[in-house]
Amino acid sequence: MSQNTDSFLTRTVHDLLSLKGRTIVVTGGGRGLGLAFAFAIAEAGGNVAVIDYIDTPHDHYYKLEKDYGVKVKLYKSDVTNFELLKGTFDEIVKDFGGIHGLVTAAGICVDQPFLERPPESVARSFNVNVLGTYYAAQLAAAQMDKQDPSPESRCKGSIVFIASIAAYVASKGQATSDYCSSKGAVVALAKSLGVELAAKNIRVNSVSPGYMATDMTLSQCHRFPWLGDIMNNEPPMRRMGDRTDLKVPIVYLLSDASAYHTSDDLLITGGIHAGRLM
Repeated sequence: MSQNTDSFLTRTVHDLLSLKGRTIVVTGGGRGLGLAFAFAIAEAGGNVAVIDYIDTPHDHYYKLEKDYGVKVKLYKSDVTNFELLKGTFDEIVKDFGGIHGLVTAAGICVDQPFLERPPESVARSFNVNVLGTYYAAQLAAAQMDKQDPSPESRCKGSIVFIASIAAYVASKGQATSDYCSSKGAVVALAKSLGVELAAKNIRVNSVSPGYMATDMTLSQCHRFPWLGDIMNNEPPMRRMGDRTDLKVPIVYLLSDASAYHTSDDLLITGGIHAGRLM
């Protein structure tokens, strides 16, 4: 296979990070981390298909819809219902013409002691966090496989799973056994699919954030000040992450900038995956 060893002279960083002309699907994109990812994609020139279970998105969604000059559309669906989700993906392909990237930000986390967790609630966590990720990836990859690859990177699409530091270490002050184990499954799934789908020129990676400041986590910290103390003081960098800290890594993994990057998990945790401050 011939390669242009001088392409670094003509393909700029700005070109590599551009998502112009591409359609990215974001599950759980109506609020929280997913909405921030949708903004990052739009800022990089990508069109955004947002899937969420909620009836009304965060008010910031409407800013995304009108301010960025890209196509944005919201689809109400359920990532745990394969047939319903398949219909949603079919609708996205009809509306946008294809799918070039996927970010799976849909997820739930229940804080309850292991011995008190009812089976139906545990099943719900795994259905959303694991099966929802699996189904969305399968539907996106099936569409990507039908499309022509990028002429520059030879990639047909990029899939990014949102995992968590909880896949690696237990959350101090919280009892989140099913969340931790479900996110461990997400990390393993990204590694496996990255290998399996490489032959189809589809890349799969995951991102494991640490404690991130969102409306939900800040509300928790307000209600439980001791939890806010853990989230702000245990990471070596002595703060929670901001959603801004995840925007460029998401664009990087979706874009040609990461054309040789697959089956990996990016840990963006303020250092807490390496150790906690005493």
